[in-house]
Amino acid sequence: MDLRFAIRGLAKNRGYAALATGVLALGIGANTAVFTVVNAVLLQPLEYRDSERIVAVSSRNKTTGRTYAVSGPDYHDWRRQSTVFEAVAYWTGGAESIRVGSVAEQVNAAAVTEDFFRVFSAAPRAGALPGAKAGVPEAVISETFRRRHFSSDAEAVGQTLYALQQPFRIAGVLPEGFHYPSKTEVWVPASVFPETPSRSAHNYRVVAKLKQGASVEQAQAQMMAIAQRLEEQYPGDNRNKSAAVSLLRDQLVRDARPTLYLLMGAVGLILLIACANVGNLTLARASVRTREMAIRAALGASRQRVIRQLLVESALLAAIGGAAGLLMGQWCVTALVALAPADLPRLSEIRLDGWVLLFTTAASALSIAVFGLLPAWQASRVDLNEALKQTQGRGLAAGAGGRLRSVLVVAELAFAVMLVAGAALLLRSFANLSAAELGFRPERLLVAKADVPAASLEGAQRAIRFYDELLEQARAMPGALKVAAAFGLAGSGRASNGSLMIEGRPRTSIADMPQAGFRVVSPGYFETAGIPLRAGRDFEQGDRYDGPGVAIINEALARTAFAGQNPLGRRLECGLDRERFPMTIVGVVADVRENGPASAPGPEVYMPCQQHPRPATAMFVLVRTAGDPMRLAEPLRQAVRRLSVEVPVEFTTAETILTEAVATPRFRTVLLATLAGLALVLAGAGVYGVMAYQVARRSPEIGLRMALGAEPGSVLRMVLGGAVRLAAIGGVLGCGAALVLSRFLEALLFEVSATEPVVYCGAAAVLAAVAAAGALLPSYRAARVDPLVALRQE
Repeated sequence: MDLRFAIRGLAKNRGYAALATGVLALGIGANTAVFTVVNAVLLQPLEYRDSERIVAVSSRNKTTGRTYAVSGPDYHDWRRQSTVFEAVAYWTGGAESIRVGSVAEQVNAAAVTEDFFRVFSAAPRAGALPGAKAGVPEAVISETFRRRHFSSDAEAVGQTLYALQQPFRIAGVLPEGFHYPSKTEVWVPASVFPETPSRSAHNYRVVAKLKQGASVEQAQAQMMAIAQRLEEQYPGDNRNKSAAVSLLRDQLVRDARPTLYLLMGAVGLILLIACANVGNLTLARASVRTREMAIRAALGASRQRVIRQLLVESALLAAIGGAAGLLMGQWCVTALVALAPADLPRLSEIRLDGWVLLFTTAASALSIAVFGLLPAWQASRVDLNEALKQTQGRGLAAGAGGRLRSVLVVAELAFAVMLVAGAALLLRSFANLSAAELGFRPERLLVAKADVPAASLEGAQRAIRFYDELLEQARAMPGALKVAAAFGLAGSGRASNGSLMIEGRPRTSIADMPQAGFRVVSPGYFETAGIPLRAGRDFEQGDRYDGPGVAIINEALARTAFAGQNPLGRRLECGLDRERFPMTIVGVVADVRENGPASAPGPEVYMPCQQHPRPATAMFVLVRTAGDPMRLAEPLRQAVRRLSVEVPVEFTTAETILTEAVATPRFRTVLLATLAGLALVLAGAGVYGVMAYQVARRSPEIGLRMALGAEPGSVLRMVLGGAVRLAAIGGVLGCGAALVLSRFLEALLFEVSATEPVVYCGAAAVLAAVAAAGALLPSYRAARVDPLVALRQE
């Protein structure tokens, strides 16, 4: 009966029902969408068997706490001495040139040790895991790679693919769900490639499976003990080096976690604002039903019975709003996935599931508690004598009901100003990030990523000759101004790094040596990229493999390693690819944000590709153009094909790379700004509702004031003043809460303080403007009240 009565009541008040369910749908839909992403990325286990036992094991600097990749010797010691793991393996890899038949392409490939597939309990859907057959190394491929090259699994097994000019027999095809490391399509045995013997070369990523019953904490304690023994045994290379163990899931989502938690908190505030808004609407509706409630009570209905009826109506609204919110959430999930940065982990796993449905149900139940219970409790507190004396349309006494509505509006405004302040901080941060001085010129710079297969020094030297010929042909293309090539592109963070040995200084432990990034470039790279030369000379064609070693450093390295000294003519060594190869510093260039706009420039060493051919087989070819850089993509592709059909090439621009580098900050800034705008709209609507109700309630009083000589302007100021007072209280509370919570934003900000006063003043000013806009129409109506009509209502 209560449900039928609720349906009839809402049907008679379609405007109220539509507005309330619409506001709830917005709040619940936004929460459903963001929770769907959070659930898939952060909460759900990885799609591997026993995924809660799979861990990542990393080297860790004991001073800074920074984790990084593992050296080969450390890995073998860890594997031999640990007892908490069922299986331990490492992998290394990335984009590689893979050829099947005459088709070459760049594919994510990984070289893995023998226990890699045991860690993940991975079994092929067809064929077998890699083994030894007739002396030919074997590989396994992903289902995605198989579909692209073969019509069936049976056709793929036994075929040959080429990686680094080596043939691999395809032993099997892995299931579609297996893709670790991210987006890998080919797995080959690491035993085929020589392992780096140095403990200072951290080239490998280690994964392991815990034994049944073993915990991450136990593994962490044991690995720290092993690392301590290795530090004592190898005080030079392993000084200050420990180990870190974490669930693989946690490591994969580590960078995404702050952004997703921020968005979850933001949509939670949106839901609270929506509930407060609907609570105000419900209170306003209850105020005109005072006589109805009084008659019910006079006929014997208990207070609990009245509350139950009102809660049934609220539950019906919440159910409709929840269903609409679920549909809206599904649409929003599609939009979120489209807007999300490409490197968001587990992006392909985002979908609605049972946990999302349960969350939506819980959000709907919360909305009942927030917007239904308080108005129902307030409406049930009816004074029968007063209520039955009132004429139709007069509501609850303005006292408690009015105060509750004001409290709800203040809460809305406080939540809104918290979102506005957070969005303003992120907007300022993103503006600073976009305007950051990069140290090079990305405009009109074509970037062609090429990978020349090479398995030996001779092959690497042939690759250098390939790039020399390609650059020569690119120079002759109409519209090409400057050309060069580089291993490690400016602004992309793609390069190598390690320790430096400076001649004339003692060879201390690795931890005490200067650290720097390593870039291998062709002559003309600095001019092409727009990096100023501060001192000395650029690389020349005469800087050959069998000639004296040379290097160019950046200003950051000159400041840190040669403070107050002239670095030109000094000699240094690094372990990039040639041991004991001294290089004379011949130049100093300006600092570049090599790891992207958000990273401060660090020490860098640039080396000529002719002298370091091994890492220079996979290069970025840069072409500075007079017009649209992509117009030269096809001519350059044809030039690559003329030189070799085995070299895959991909094209982009430096500006596109930089855009991708700030994709995550842009994603969270756009979303939080959108949510802040939605919060302001809802808060403005809340102010409008309260002020419109107060004007309607106080019409007789306003009429009396005007009859006694009050000017319309004073009435206008009186109503606007009420709105401003609510905004002031909400602004103060909201700014205070935002300041308290701002410390959680500090790690996401770039060159802006989380307590920037102008941001909070601006948020308060925006809130005041929204409150004034919401109160403007009711104030105008109040100023135009006809005293005779208003007094006649009494």
